[in-house]
Amino acid sequence: MARARARHILVNSEAECLRLKEEIENGADFAEVARAHSACPSGQNGGDLGEFSQGQMVPEFDEVVFSGELNQVHGPVKTQFGFHLLEITSRTE
Repeated sequence: MARARARHILVNSEAECLRLKEEIENGADFAEVARAHSACPSGQNGGDLGEFSQGQMVPEFDEVVFSGELNQVHGPVKTQFGFHLLEITSRTE
């Protein structure tokens, strides 16, 4: 079964999500941005969600995490929780 490890940042608005993505693309550290801005408790761990199997996260997450390029910031990804930036750090098929 496919497994992945990812980090994310959860915010309330698409505009804030896009602003944070730009900061990261301009050199800001993903983990530091997560600690400062993420509304998810994982933010305290730099946004690290740990390792999980396909189907454990909401469908919008799975779609990105199990098909997107590794070590790139993806998003905004809208879920029922808000807007996310995702970084896939590893994946096994």
